[in-house]
Amino acid sequence: MSFPISEAQPIEHAAALPAECDVVVVGGGVIGVTAALFLRRKGLRVTLLEKGRIAGEQSSRNWGWIRQQGRDPDELPISTEAIALWKQLSAECGEDIGLAPGGTTYIAHSQAELAEFEDWLPHAKAQGVDTTMLSAAETEALIPGMTGKPLGAMRTPSDMRGEPWKAVPALARLAAREGVLIREGCAVRGLEVEAGRIAGVATEAGRLRAPQVLVAGGAWSSLLLRQAGIRIPQLAVRGTVAATGPLPEIHAGAATDARIAFRRRQDGGYTLGPAGFHEAYMGRDLLRHMRAYLATWRTDPFGTRPRLAAPAGFPDAWRTPRRFGPDEVTPFERMRVLNPAPNARAAAAMQRNFAALFPQLGPITLRAAWAGMIDAMPDVVPIASRCEALEGLTIGTGMSAHGFGIGPGFGRVLADLVAGDPPGHDLSRFRFSRFTDGSPIRPGPAL
Repeated sequence: MSFPISEAQPIEHAAALPAECDVVVVGGGVIGVTAALFLRRKGLRVTLLEKGRIAGEQSSRNWGWIRQQGRDPDELPISTEAIALWKQLSAECGEDIGLAPGGTTYIAHSQAELAEFEDWLPHAKAQGVDTTMLSAAETEALIPGMTGKPLGAMRTPSDMRGEPWKAVPALARLAAREGVLIREGCAVRGLEVEAGRIAGVATEAGRLRAPQVLVAGGAWSSLLLRQAGIRIPQLAVRGTVAATGPLPEIHAGAATDARIAFRRRQDGGYTLGPAGFHEAYMGRDLLRHMRAYLATWRTDPFGTRPRLAAPAGFPDAWRTPRRFGPDEVTPFERMRVLNPAPNARAAAAMQRNFAALFPQLGPITLRAAWAGMIDAMPDVVPIASRCEALEGLTIGTGMSAHGFGIGPGFGRVLADLVAGDPPGHDLSRFRFSRFTDGSPIRPGPAL
């Protein structure tokens, strides 16, 4: 088992670049892979291009939660659909991706936390999600041995978990078997535009003509879109994750309190995350879009910590070129897989906090620690939208740390948008134009 996937992983998909196709999908994460699969099932000729490795970035670096609990009310119907699609796709791919029940539990140690959880319950009820509040006794029975005597919890039993480094590559293999042409190690350098509409993409391996392009490039989406004059207020923020060695089972699902998030892994260990903590590097994008993020940062003032300049080659590093031509070597090729170093202090704090929460486990040993760059948006919900400024362009990015769990749902929605079919959900919350039409920034729940 490898967590996460890195550039050392051998290239598995090396399809020849066709002269033309119906749709080019840029980005081999969970969003791009599932969108490509659903587009192919509509009978379209689909080429998926990934500069590095399938799931090499945030799609193999996340916590592995597949949850409805705590979602933005407008995101919740798609999250619920994603649960059903994960079950369907897990059966169809014929591989063990670690998909398992267990639910999601938010543990409250204060009345304010309980009140915040209860405020979210009407959204679950409206969507028919099985979220309930647990008493202190019920919480201790569900997760025995916790210190600190919780006051209660919010729980969604239908939520699930999966192993990201297994799941997304398995879905890519399913897509390839069904006819999606996938090529790893092939960067898209820019979008080709003719007469004001998409005509294809320029890649390091040549040009590929297509009337439709879906950009699902995660933390790199903003940099690619800038080449076509499309600007989105996206930031790449660092999230640190750690994995313990095998431990006795204390809880079969995913849970968090105000300090530590954890979920059971298939190998018997736990994946740990720092609850409500990530880091934004100082750079041109942060300075340019800071005003858009103020509302979110006021709502969750300690969730995002500023850091000094991003390391060389990162999307928002000071020296990363912002403009380049189709015949130049681009930042996408210079950094095939964005592999940030984990925050060592954060990893050590997770180790201490988990041990303090469950002292009966004894000393906790970390098997690994890693980090990923999350494609964040000011209102903590994605862009899933056709781009009115450039016909033929669809944008699916800014998943804001929700991408793995909601991936198949948004992949299906984006496939419908590209194909011009009804998406089945109200997507006005996720429109690209919300950042340009004067709409106020409306942050989603900080849950």
